[in-house]
Amino acid sequence: MAFMAKIVVKTNGKIIHRESKTFDRRPAAVAWAAKREKELKQPGEIERAKRPRATLADAIDKYTEDSLKRIGKTKAQVLDTIKGHSLAAMECADITSADIVAFAQELATARKPSTVGNYLSHLASVFSIARAAWGMPLDRAVMEDAQLVCRRLGLIAKSDERDRRPTLDELDKLMHHFADRQRRRPTSVPMVHIVAFAIFSTRRQEEIIRIEWRDLDERNSRILVRDMKNPGEKQGNHVWCNLPPEAMRIIQAMPRIADQIFPYTTDAIGAAFTRACRLLGIEDLRFHDLRHEGISRLFELGGDIPRVALVSGHRSWTSLKRYTHIKQSGDKYAGWRWLQLATTPPDIRLHRNGQLPRRRRSERQLIAAR
Repeated sequence: MAFMAKIVVKTNGKIIHRESKTFDRRPAAVAWAAKREKELKQPGEIERAKRPRATLADAIDKYTEDSLKRIGKTKAQVLDTIKGHSLAAMECADITSADIVAFAQELATARKPSTVGNYLSHLASVFSIARAAWGMPLDRAVMEDAQLVCRRLGLIAKSDERDRRPTLDELDKLMHHFADRQRRRPTSVPMVHIVAFAIFSTRRQEEIIRIEWRDLDERNSRILVRDMKNPGEKQGNHVWCNLPPEAMRIIQAMPRIADQIFPYTTDAIGAAFTRACRLLGIEDLRFHDLRHEGISRLFELGGDIPRVALVSGHRSWTSLKRYTHIKQSGDKYAGWRWLQLATTPPDIRLHRNGQLPRRRRSERQLIAAR
C-alpha cells in the first residue's frame, strides 16, 4: 500500500500548478503536503517549480559545455565517471550531504582517500556555480558539509608526499636499457635525452612534450613553460623558467624536426619508462620522481629557495618543499657519463613518409618530417 499526496493550485478557477509525491506512510504524505503548500505560497516558487527538472548529470554537462577554460584531461575523466554513478541521476534539488557521503564511501572501496578527495573537489566546482549561473538548485553548503564529513571519516585526504629519488645505480640501469633500445630501434623515443632533461630541467612530463622551439630563449638560458600546473589556474598559466647548463645542452642536441623540442606523447614516454622499470626490477619509481630528483639536486648544490624556484616554477615554499628531499651536499652527477650521451644528437630516423611504425598505439610519436 502507498499513499499519494496531491497538490493543486488554482487562480480564478484555473489550475496553474499541480504536483504529487508517493510515500510508504500516510503521516509522511500529510507532512510533505503541508510543507509543500507553504513553500508554494512563497513569491516565485510556483515559477521555479514549473522549470524543467535538472539532474546532476545535466549540471555536469552544462559545466563542461559553458566553460570557456579548457577542462583538463583528468578533470574531464572524473566528471564523466561521476555521470555514470546513480548520484548523477538524482535531481539537483534532492541531493543531500548524505547522498554525497554515500557516493564517497562507494568510491573509497576501490580508491585511495586522495583520489576520492579529487573526485569531490572536481564535483564541487559544479556545485559552486550551478545555482548562480544556470538556476540549477545545487546547494554549495551541501557539498561543503559532505566534504567536512568525509574528511572527518577519513574518506578523503591529501595525497601522500613522496620522497622517492632514483639512485645512480638505478639510473645507470635505465640509461643502459634506453641507449640499447635507441641503438636497435632508432624510431623509438630518445628516452636517454628525455630522462636526463627531466632531471636537470625539473620539468613535468606533460610540460616537456609541450615545449616548442619558439619557447626557447637561448640568450638568457630559459624556456616558456605553457599551461604550467597550478591549483588555482592552469590554462594560460605561462611561466618563464631558467634552464640549468646541463638542460640547455640537452636541448641544443635535439634535432629540429618538429615545432616541439621533444615531439612525443606522454603515453609513449610513460609507457617506455614504466616498462623499463618493470623489466629491470626497479620498484616504486615513477617518471615524476625525476622532478623530485632535479629539485633536490639544486638544493644540494647550494641553491637557495628563490633561485631553485626560478628553475622549478614554484610560487611558494609550501609547494616547493614537497619536492625537496636533500640527502647529501654537492653534485652527485659530477662526471656522470650519461650526460655526454644525452648532449649528443640522438639518432632519430623516420620512415620515408615521415611516419613511425604502427606498433603499440601508446608508442606512436608525433614527429612530422620536414
